Amino acid sequence: MSLSVHFQHVVKEFGPVRVLHGVDFTLAPGRVVGLLGENGAGKSTLMKILAGYERPSAGQLVVDGVARHFASAREAEALGIALIHQEFNLAEHLTITQNIFLGHELRRGWLLDRAAMRAAASACLEQVGLARDPDTRVADLIVAEKQLVEIAKALSRKARLLIMDEPTASLSATEAGTLFALMARLKADGVTIVYISHKLDEMQANTDEVVVLRDGQFVTRASTASVDRQQMANLMVGRELSGMFQPKRPPAPDAPVLLKVAGLSVPGWVQDLGLEVRAGEILGFAGLVGSGRTEAFEAVLGLRRRSAGSIEIGGRPVRIGDPRQAMLHGLTYLSEDRKGKGLHLDLSLRENLTMMTIERDGPWLDLAAGRAALDEAVAGFGIRARDLDCPARALSGGNQQKLALAKYLRPGPRVVVLDEPTRGVDVGAKRDIYELIHRLAAEGRAVVVISSELMELIGLCHRVAVLHGGRLQTVLDQEHLTEETLIAHATNTYTHH
Repeated sequence: MSLSVHFQHVVKEFGPVRVLHGVDFTLAPGRVVGLLGENGAGKSTLMKILAGYERPSAGQLVVDGVARHFASAREAEALGIALIHQEFNLAEHLTITQNIFLGHELRRGWLLDRAAMRAAASACLEQVGLARDPDTRVADLIVAEKQLVEIAKALSRKARLLIMDEPTASLSATEAGTLFALMARLKADGVTIVYISHKLDEMQANTDEVVVLRDGQFVTRASTASVDRQQMANLMVGRELSGMFQPKRPPAPDAPVLLKVAGLSVPGWVQDLGLEVRAGEILGFAGLVGSGRTEAFEAVLGLRRRSAGSIEIGGRPVRIGDPRQAMLHGLTYLSEDRKGKGLHLDLSLRENLTMMTIERDGPWLDLAAGRAALDEAVAGFGIRARDLDCPARALSGGNQQKLALAKYLRPGPRVVVLDEPTRGVDVGAKRDIYELIHRLAAEGRAVVVISSELMELIGLCHRVAVLHGGRLQTVLDQEHLTEETLIAHATNTYTHH
């Protein structure tokens, strides 16, 4: 049942750029192997070679002792190797059954055997623990269910090696727990799983061993039990990362309140929210998915209708109908969806950077000035790009996030709201972004950080507000910031000791 894979000196070049430098290691069969590395380390490229989506420039794959050169994903699939993409590969308008058998339809003579496919799809859904009618359209499923359909599809094709790329990026804690239980069952059935994630706590809890890539090269493999999270982070970036967070500089005692929100209500999401953020302060927002954190700030920005509430910026009442007005009042918001709302991925770095200030700069911003602005952003925000004329989509996740930050900070806002600022970025980029956030506060701006990562809120923020079900539960100062306390307030289970 299990599959053994050996990467023999695998090299991959895209034009003149070499992204894999002779990677050589073996995947042990029937185990969960965590694949670790910063963005751009070569993890996804290596896995695309294994799954037949890319071909190596040199070196080879040895699968069950036989050298293989896959010309397509279908050839890899025939041997039982399946890749669950981060962006799902499903036809939204088709049913679950149709998706599972797309391109592999069962027939009786000339006719499709719909009954057999439906029965087989039901069995696969049961195997992955998804209680859905196989005739449900995929468009009607939530993200976690779509992921289970992807896995069911792989299992229907007798997958013996399953590659999961950032599978929990869009899942709640409960949904992720369901996925981990499924991984344990698949492993017990002899399936090898390669698990790619930036979440080191998930790596620690759910893998048997970790393999680390850095800059396209194999660094090490180790049993997960033998390395802690700090060591994993250090191996990924090749340097000590003990100082993830800088010491906090408290705001001045007489620092003015730069953002004040009172009585904010957003129909269906938030009731009677009040908050204040002072110059030089980093205020965190914690809460479960659906607690109303993002929706509250979308209402402040005019992106969502509010039924009540007043907003003051720098002590003056303001009326904000859209993000452009917010920007003119000195308030800017970086969405958690940087690909959908933060950047235009097909435009160049320079075009993205200068987009927010086109009115201020005038429509005739000359190329030299635009280039100077980009050079300044690259230096100031630590943006790493092989080519500064490339489109934004060519950047790694962490560098896209730094470009988005540079773009939104270019107008010089006094109040900055950052929604999930480090989602999907690697450890090294995280540290860079934390330094930037500290710098914004040190410059006297008011910073709001909405985050699902509790350690991020504890390490960064002077105070943390906790929402539950659209209501403010509490605001904790840094002396009282612990994971346990934050979770208790976020789940409304806090009891005074």
